[in-house]
Formats: sequence, structure tokens, C-alpha cells
Amino acid sequence: MSVIGRGTAAHLENVEAPGSILTHAAAKALAVLRVSTGFVFLWAFLDKTFGFGYATPSAKAWINGGSPTKGFLSSVDVGPFQSFFHSIAGDTWTNWAFMLGLLGIGLAMTLGIGLRVAAGAGALMMAFMWAAEWPIASGSSNPITDYHFIYAVVGIVLALTYAGHTWGLGRRWAALPIVQKNRWLI
Repeated sequence: MSVIGRGTAAHLENVEAPGSILTHAAAKALAVLRVSTGFVFLWAFLDKTFGFGYATPSAKAWINGGSPTKGFLSSVDVGPFQSFFHSIAGDTWTNWAFMLGLLGIGLAMTLGIGLRVAAGAGALMMAFMWAAEWPIASGSSNPITDYHFIYAVVGIVLALTYAGHTWGLGRRWAALPIVQKNRWLI
């Protein structure tokens, strides 16, 4: 994918292959979206770990013995997966998987590295959270799409557009020998 400057704006209307160009402004907008989305995941990790008092009070912080998954998963009250989510709420493996996922996705997006893995992991995490909140139930604000779906799509778009290359470490990451041999790590 090439990035083009302002002087070729008229040319954009005649590009034959969709996705063959990306303007500098679009690349910068994607970088802002990437860092912002990464910070959403990083903030959730930090607040649940240290209990800054926003979504997680200090007394319920992970470092103070609180469970980052128990409250959310225990409160699942609708949907076909209710008993499953109740059974894993607060389990050590669930807490670690969730927190490592938040940290990994947040760091990858913020730094612009491993966006394909981050997009896949983020989409999977969002699918589980969507199923836990089961928006298809009566009284939901939108039974088709919600913020879980939007975050999943954003992650995928960022990975597919190489958004880590602008204001991130994506280019350096992609040049590493292990990434060159395993392109799924981009």
C-alpha cells in the first residue's frame, strides 16, 4: 500500500484497485484511532490492576486481591451462555487470560506492532464480552451491533491498513527476521 500526498488528490478518483493508496491524512487518522483504541485496552488493564477508582475501586483492584472478571461475569443474567460465564467468573485462569489480553492488545495497538495478532485476540475478546452481555435479549439498545462489534472491526481495520507504520513501531517490527518469516506476526 502506498501513501500519497496532497498533490495527487484528483488522481484518487481514478484509482483502479481499491486499497492501493492511502493518503497521509488517512494514515495519520488511522494512527490516532490505533493509539486511542490501544489506550482503551491499556486503561482497562491499569484500572482493573491498580483500582484508580474509575471503573474499579481501589479495594477491588487486582493487586488488592480483587478479581477482574468476577463482577462482570457473575452479573450475566441473560443468554444461552449464562451458566458458562458464571462457572468461570473469578477463576484464576480467567483473570489471567483477560488481563493478559487487555495488556497485550493495548500494548500492541499503542505501539503499532503485532496488529494482526492483536486484532484477532481483540475480536475474540469482544465476541466473548458480547455473548456475556447478550444484546439480543429484550430491552437491549441495539440487538445487532454495539461497542464490542465496533472495537473488533476497528482492530481488524487497523491491522489490514498497516496502521502501525504511522507514528508507531510497525515498520521496524515488520523488518524483524522472525516477523519476515512469520507474516501473521505483523
